[in-house]
Amino acid sequence: MAENDGHSPAAPPADSHSVLQERLSQASLDPNRDPAVQPFPRSPSLQRKMTQAAQPSQEQLSRCLEELQHENAKTAAHIQSLKKRRANLSKSTGAMKQRVREHFDSMRRVLEQDEQDLLESLELDLRQTRTKLDQVLQDWVHHQEQLSKHISRTQAVLNSKPEAERDGKTGRCENMRSKKAEASEQEIQLNEERLERILRFLSSISKQLKAQLRRKTLLTDMWPVQMDRQTCHGQIAVAPDGRGLSFSGSARSGPERPLQFDKVCCALGASPITAAQTYWEVDVRCCAAWAVGVAYASLERKGRNESAKLGRNRNSWCVELRNGRLSAWHNNLYVPCQEARQTRPGRVGVWVNYDKGQLMFYNADTMEVLQSFSAAVTTVFDRAHHQFTEPLYPAVRFLTPPDDQMWPNHLQLCCLTCS
Repeated sequence: MAENDGHSPAAPPADSHSVLQERLSQASLDPNRDPAVQPFPRSPSLQRKMTQAAQPSQEQLSRCLEELQHENAKTAAHIQSLKKRRANLSKSTGAMKQRVREHFDSMRRVLEQDEQDLLESLELDLRQTRTKLDQVLQDWVHHQEQLSKHISRTQAVLNSKPEAERDGKTGRCENMRSKKAEASEQEIQLNEERLERILRFLSSISKQLKAQLRRKTLLTDMWPVQMDRQTCHGQIAVAPDGRGLSFSGSARSGPERPLQFDKVCCALGASPITAAQTYWEVDVRCCAAWAVGVAYASLERKGRNESAKLGRNRNSWCVELRNGRLSAWHNNLYVPCQEARQTRPGRVGVWVNYDKGQLMFYNADTMEVLQSFSAAVTTVFDRAHHQFTEPLYPAVRFLTPPDDQMWPNHLQLCCLTCS
């Protein structure tokens, strides 16, 4: 047997076939490996079909072009419409500004004419008073001239008396009656009392004008409020139009309703506040003790605890008149209404800006602010709950009056108009 010289190939190991299979399997799973090359080229007919499928037909292109052109025409027309509306905005605003100027010019003309009439009246009073005083002054000047003449004559007689005595002549002294000021002179003066009355009227008109100008802005947000009979306490009767509420001594007959206040004499509005800014007024003149405000629908309806009373919880805000004192309440905290110390409001205005979390109560007779709630930090009320988190409902409550007054009997939601 011949020996191996080292140049002939060595025999493969016994497990070389398994190693080769493992490497092939790993190569096929490698994601970075180049894709396999097709062993045979595609047929010409298959390539033609693929090319035809990738390219749209002439009919499809024509249809697509028509659709694009139609869409382009619609877009151009809409752009033109928006430009026209944009141009009309300036024209409309200019027309409205002109109308505003005309109204204020008319008011200015009335005020200027009234001012001119009043100034002319004062000037006439001045001329008449001066004329009367001039006449009196002329009389006194004439009297003074007469006195001067008599003084001169008397002095002359006095100086010439010794000579007259030597000649046997005697002098004669003429006495003038004393002139006294007549009582009518004191009555000659400017009619200041009349002027003061006019100034008081002007002051009142000025306050009313300021109130009306402020109120006109709020009336643009007016909202017709009606009360929900399903929420009214059993002793509250609601008028057919949903605006008048009266307290009766006896409860209404009928089953208790789920949304009804069973212990607290309270009622909520029929609809939640949906507009960004809303204003309404409540006539409280025929009620001795009351509360007017807003509340979430989650306000408790059953029982007498604080969670069912306006302003005594985090779900409601109000101003209330109790024992002749007006105060604002929220979360069982209160502040006295400073502006209402001298005049009790006959109507209470409520303004809500829901989006900004603002709530304001007004004396609608004078448009003085009774109390404002907002997201601003205050020393009394909690800031966190002044971003409204639920729909708000108008709310009213009848309170127990003092012992010497009648039980409150009527609240009226005002029907507001801009006229």
